[in-house]
Amino acid sequence: MTPRHPLTPGRAGTASAALALVLASAAAGSPVSAAGGEGGDVPQGTVVYRTTAQFTTAGRARDLLLHPDSKKLYVGSDDLPETTEADESGLNVLEPADGKVRSTVSQAPGPTGTLGRRAVRRLVGPLPGDGAVFVYPLRGIGTAKDGDAAAAGAWVPGGPVTDAAPGPTASTVLVAQGSVLSEVDIATAAVKRSLTLEGGERFAYDRARGTVWFTDFGNRRMYRVDLASFTVAATAELPAGESLAGFTEVDPETGAVWVGLDTSVVVHDAAGKPIGTVKGGAGADMPRAAGFDAATHEAFVVWQDTGDTSQPGSDGDGALTVHRTRDLKEAAAPVVLPGNHAQSGSAAVAVQPGGSTVFVSDPAAGRITRLERSTSPRITRSPEDRTVAAGAEVALTAHAEGTPAPTVLWQVSTDAGRTWQAVPGATSATYSFKAAAADNGRRYRAEFANDAGVSRSAPAALAVTAADTTAGGTAPTTGGTTGGTAGGSAAPAGTDGSTATVGGAGSAGSSGGGAAGGASGTTVGGTGTTPAGGALASTGAAVTSLAGGALALTAAGWVLVRRTRPRRTTG
Repeated sequence: MTPRHPLTPGRAGTASAALALVLASAAAGSPVSAAGGEGGDVPQGTVVYRTTAQFTTAGRARDLLLHPDSKKLYVGSDDLPETTEADESGLNVLEPADGKVRSTVSQAPGPTGTLGRRAVRRLVGPLPGDGAVFVYPLRGIGTAKDGDAAAAGAWVPGGPVTDAAPGPTASTVLVAQGSVLSEVDIATAAVKRSLTLEGGERFAYDRARGTVWFTDFGNRRMYRVDLASFTVAATAELPAGESLAGFTEVDPETGAVWVGLDTSVVVHDAAGKPIGTVKGGAGADMPRAAGFDAATHEAFVVWQDTGDTSQPGSDGDGALTVHRTRDLKEAAAPVVLPGNHAQSGSAAVAVQPGGSTVFVSDPAAGRITRLERSTSPRITRSPEDRTVAAGAEVALTAHAEGTPAPTVLWQVSTDAGRTWQAVPGATSATYSFKAAAADNGRRYRAEFANDAGVSRSAPAALAVTAADTTAGGTAPTTGGTTGGTAGGSAAPAGTDGSTATVGGAGSAGSSGGGAAGGASGTTVGGTGTTPAGGALASTGAAVTSLAGGALALTAAGWVLVRRTRPRRTTG
């Protein structure tokens, strides 16, 4: 069913309170850390709500509606007796950012049509573009928008209106007058059709499924009314208890009906089958309002203390809890609402679509609390280990996401990560510096922080090698063990007067005595190739001369040296 008032989502919590939220976040299935991260004071991605403002400009707030089109905050109010200099009762229109009053529509018709100052007890729904449909005591159905001098309205015949919701058409509303459910014309308050139930006074309308869930708190049951036929289609039993009435709301997405009952919320699916129970607040707190956000698939429940400190568990404070609608688990840490008790009326809630902002009324204190959603940083990139030469530039990068956008501070450890110190001025996603020999073995990480908590990246290790000071390549190594032969290995002359080849394709000064100056030989000290030793390499300056001769032979190609011997004559 469509909620009585459009709702809007929110955020919360401060880093100082974050440690107290860890258990609640863990119960909600929050990750302990993201890939590559080391966590922090709360699990990464922890959702909290923090108070960002409190408004005391709208009297004793009874109901809240955040208009989906104009984005204005509509407040249905009674007068707050403490403010004797002003009467704030009526339909107050506020700026949601700071609570500034845009206008107050205080005049509405009485049962005879005479205008008079009227309190507004329940906001039924928004008008197109701007404005609201509302209920005012005892049987008035009114409409007004920001800036109107007076509301239009008419009185429903019968008893006092105990609940209301948008009707099946744009021109009608559904109202409960005790156990009587009726569809009523907004402009004239004429009853189009009605149904008398066995008991009850509160209901919720599931527009998507054409069903009304009417709660009979005294008899601990719900009636499922088919709106097409306007008849009872089924009943669902509620658990036994003290019959303290709270609220009845339907999640528009799933069709599940949430009933605030005594000190818990009982949840049934769209067919009326029980699926779970939600607890929240202190032990004596009572659930008094609920709103749903389709974008986050979350339910927002306001709990009020009884206000009777003689009762066990009463501490005078209420709470806001946030639950996943799919499994009823906590989606955010509970938020304490100081002094919010039920002695002066039930609280109300309005949730901004997307869950970024939540408004909660406190009738006893005459204030509205604005809470905003925060999400602790979640590491999306950690810096990588690096190996560089001394004097080289190093750039380490880390990223995290969170709401609000987290700040970053780089840290360094000189003792393998046992202790960490902040790097002065390193407050960007990328930390760049010139490596020094003293940096070898140090570790670096990025710490991200916002209102919801602190998270840290995985550390990166830095290895710093000696600087390369050689110009034109690495100096050749001198010395060898066996000595090399310049020009290659000369073959001994054959007995038949054959020739030997000088200047084969060898390398100069190789450990095994290769030829210096072969066609494919290595130039000594020229190109940066390091000979491995050998006799030529060990002779110092003589190497240059021999190498030059080898190069000359190489330039001339293969040279044949004939060694002759006298011919032997036959006698």
